[in-house]
Amino acid sequence: MALVKNLLERKGDQVWSVSPDSSVYDALVLMAEKRVGALLVIDNGKLVGVCSERDYARKIILVGKASKDTKVADIMSTKVFYVGPEQRIEECMALMTDKSIRHLPVLEDGNLIGVISIGDVVKAVISEQEFIIGQLEQFIAGR
Repeated sequence: MALVKNLLERKGDQVWSVSPDSSVYDALVLMAEKRVGALLVIDNGKLVGVCSERDYARKIILVGKASKDTKVADIMSTKVFYVGPEQRIEECMALMTDKSIRHLPVLEDGNLIGVISIGDVVKAVISEQEFIIGQLEQFIAGR
């Protein structure tokens, strides 16, 4: 079973973040530039929230606010679920499904070491299943 640390070894540990005082507009520009659906919100080196496209859609667009006049702190999700590097990918998928979230920060000893998305998790599960299928096919074929 694959672990979060294995996923980060393949994917990398790049984390894109903004401060709570950043404008939502600036956060959206960064998301677009980096082709990500969420940013971690860091204040004085501490993870304080997650700002996602979903937050933008629900808390800016649908209520008629302006993204240039609104701070990330006003729309970010402050209940941050996270995982450790030793957690199994299947546990991450279960947590993401249960909590309806698409991004999980990875913390080790309280330090942010990466972030994984639902896409990363699905790719890892598919890859693992393809490997198992290949092994079973070889076993059945007597190789």
